[in-house]
Amino acid sequence: MRVDERASVSELPDLGNYEIFRGLTKEQVELATQSMICSYYRRGSIIYNEGSRIVGSYIVTSGALKIYKTGFDGKEQIIRFGKKGDLIAFRSVISDELACTTAEVIQDSTLCYLPGELLTGFLKHNSEFAMDLMRLTCKELGESNKFLTDIAQKTVRERLAEMLLLLMDTFELDESNTIQVALTREELANMVGTATESVIRLLSEFKADKLIEVSGRRIRLLNIPKLIQVGNVYV
Repeated sequence: MRVDERASVSELPDLGNYEIFRGLTKEQVELATQSMICSYYRRGSIIYNEGSRIVGSYIVTSGALKIYKTGFDGKEQIIRFGKKGDLIAFRSVISDELACTTAEVIQDSTLCYLPGELLTGFLKHNSEFAMDLMRLTCKELGESNKFLTDIAQKTVRERLAEMLLLLMDTFELDESNTIQVALTREELANMVGTATESVIRLLSEFKADKLIEVSGRRIRLLNIPKLIQVGNVYV
């Protein structure tokens, strides 16, 4: 297990600017701001481990994380990503269960820790915030169900094309249509649910078909409509 590389952050964000906290009252936002602790984490830092006891949640204010489960063989299966504005680890706090995933930083990030009793207090006394968190939970559940269906029914080629489109939607593209996150080939494979060698071969095929360009860990999308077709994605 890698040791967290983190440093304290003195400047606190305005939680009122984050969608998940839009239902909080002004007083609750102030209380949360006074209670939270913000830290800067470098790539590779582990925020929490699968099977650990989580006593608080985190709001991502910059950077990106991968959230994954570990199989019996030690192989990672990336479930989703965390980016700016996302709240992570809240389900374990609410359910009072051990973490079912691991969260690892893939881009240098700033995260703000919110004590669990603060979150549960807001849930008990603010119905609008409770509904927003319920919607978020349902959204994540829907994404997990879709992922399971894709693993069972789609080919690896289809899943890779769909995964590139998901990365585009999650992290957006720059002016050259390059996905704004750098992932290793192993991380791509862990998201698709296949061997690293298969992803390397398929990326080469996508390059030959002029669907993408690859420069190190950066992927540029050249033909998005064709990727949608290859991935059998409904838009």
